[in-house]
Amino acid sequence: MKIATAAQLRDLTCPGTASAATVRGGCKDLEAAGMVISAGRTSRVEEDGRRITEKLWSLTTLGLEAAAVPLERPVREMGGTARSAAASGARHAVKVTDTIAAFVQAPVEETEAPVAATRARPRTAPAVQLRERPAGLGPLAAWTTEVTLPVGGTFGAPVKGSLRADAVFALPDTAVPLLFLEVDNGTEPPSVLADKIRRYRKFFVRTATTGGPVLWRTVWEAPVSRVHPPVAIVFTKRMGTEAMQTRMRRVAELCQDEWLGMRKVDYDPKVSRDGYFDYQGRVPVVVTHLDRLAELGPHGPIWWRYGRKAREETLAVALDSTVSERGFRAREAQRKREAEVLEAAEQLEAEQRREASAWPCPSCGKPVYPDDWGTRPDPGSTCYDCQRADAERARQQRADGEAAAEQAEYERQRRADGWLGWLPGRH
Repeated sequence: MKIATAAQLRDLTCPGTASAATVRGGCKDLEAAGMVISAGRTSRVEEDGRRITEKLWSLTTLGLEAAAVPLERPVREMGGTARSAAASGARHAVKVTDTIAAFVQAPVEETEAPVAATRARPRTAPAVQLRERPAGLGPLAAWTTEVTLPVGGTFGAPVKGSLRADAVFALPDTAVPLLFLEVDNGTEPPSVLADKIRRYRKFFVRTATTGGPVLWRTVWEAPVSRVHPPVAIVFTKRMGTEAMQTRMRRVAELCQDEWLGMRKVDYDPKVSRDGYFDYQGRVPVVVTHLDRLAELGPHGPIWWRYGRKAREETLAVALDSTVSERGFRAREAQRKREAEVLEAAEQLEAEQRREASAWPCPSCGKPVYPDDWGTRPDPGSTCYDCQRADAERARQQRADGEAAAEQAEYERQRRADGWLGWLPGRH
């Protein structure tokens, strides 16, 4: 943080203190050492309507050099001192700090109130009511403000049209390894914010070298994905719910080509035309309001991902670009299960109808079905086995009759020939 009030520093580093006096004292000590300077003032309106004016503290060049050591960053990457912004009130920078504080949600720990050096008997400081905070997205050291994202040129000398992210959260091997932050104070038209999203995508597709990796991967680590890194937009201006929703929707409409996935449709004629969105090459954009972020924390159900109907998703769900496809696959599996159940029911019904249409075989009593043997037997007829047995008996009877007739004819001829009928070859 290059610009912050004592209250903001307290909120970020020691929210359990009774007041910001401890932080103000620390800032004065750093000012005496030449590391910070009070270059301006800012004001804010409390919930009860009171306007509070506070000093803005900013790092000096010496302070930037000192801060670079624990952060393990080259001094050239620390940027400027932002002293000129502090002189003008630094409204945007102050809101960026508020937003990061709402993301970090520094845990509240009980501390002792400072005791003034006086001969009078010190009064016991009133107990501080500690409020348990929701889980945050930290630590603070994982956040970097005013990060240049060159769409051309270099990080140190970007071309015109490049952008500067308000902040970047980078913590590899975590649930949210990389997140770019834009803070909207409502002072610019939606088209300006939408244009930033277009430039984000332009930066994300830029390669470090021809045929080489994308440029952003040379700076930050993140799992391999077909989707670009996510951008979170936090709106800070307090306005009516409908007015805020209108502004959010307008920004979404103006940069739709950057975040809208490609529709993949199932053309199976047996089912409805279901499908899912494929977000390859798109920028996931999630939005919320600062008041909700501060109250419920970054992991609360406060996010609306552009392109979805749900507007109260957690950060993990909002950033999951496979939700649409997984939902489709689940519905597809459900349809398959339902089709199998329907097919089984139809088979059972057909079997029941078949059983109901059967009759007992008059010969053996076995059930006979209308569709037996593919011959469609007449109702009341015998079964296939009995019909085969009857046919075999009839054949045998015919054969026996023919043999008997032949034998009778032989005997008749023999009798007609008398004793000569016994000679060989006579018949």
